[in-house]
Amino acid sequence: MKKIMTAAAAVCAAAVFCSCSKSDTANKPAAEPAATAAKTFTVGFDAEFPPYGYKDGNEYKGFDLDLAREVCKRKGWTFVAKPIDWDAKDAELDSGSIDCIWNGFTMQGREGQYAWTPAYVDNSQVVLVAADSAVAKLADLAGKKVAVQTDTPVQKALQGKDDEKPEAAALGKTLKETVGTATYNNAVMELESGAVDAVALDIGGSKQKMADKAGKFKMLDEDIMKETYGIGFKKGNDALAAEVWAVYQAMLADGTVDKIAAEYKIDSVIK
Repeated sequence: MKKIMTAAAAVCAAAVFCSCSKSDTANKPAAEPAATAAKTFTVGFDAEFPPYGYKDGNEYKGFDLDLAREVCKRKGWTFVAKPIDWDAKDAELDSGSIDCIWNGFTMQGREGQYAWTPAYVDNSQVVLVAADSAVAKLADLAGKKVAVQTDTPVQKALQGKDDEKPEAAALGKTLKETVGTATYNNAVMELESGAVDAVALDIGGSKQKMADKAGKFKMLDEDIMKETYGIGFKKGNDALAAEVWAVYQAMLADGTVDKIAAEYKIDSVIK
């Protein structure tokens, strides 16, 4: 009898436990979903375009990459720097393999092709020549070979493909040849080898080259044209562009942008 009563008591206890458990479960709030993984922010850039983006040993660095890192730090995002073939930048952006192009990216001539932030760098396209070159002004480039990076606004302007840059087009007509190269580093190597007489490039890159190889190059006082840099996102992705720009403005207000620019000696071109 004791065994039977004990068994019965156990069954009752189990029933009460189950009833309480169900009641407790019903009254408990639903479990919080697992925290979502941090957003990955992937920046597409030309890895041979100092001081904006380049490889130093095993590390990618540069003014624009440092800005992007700081944006990610403040947003709690995971930063990814992805070197790209500059000719394939649109395909990379359209496929979603990168979130933006942030790499000394000229806005002029591309205004309707991307979701742009406002301009953050005032830039000029200038001419770099050998230190001992007889070329002292733009007019001296007549009959000369000038190297440029392929698929850049200055290349298009010199080739007469930009209706808003008639002065550059006129200069281009006086040249013996406009030589397209895959990167600005390649263009400068062509200059060093004597294969071309000059390189047309942005002022930041020109100053970087002169600092890296003191006494080897000089920059003409006249510029070919003025332009500005912006951060380019896939067309239609205005929300992400605005989100990044809001953080950039906070960095500008607290002096972070100027500090990073000074490290790369381009603080004079920040808007």
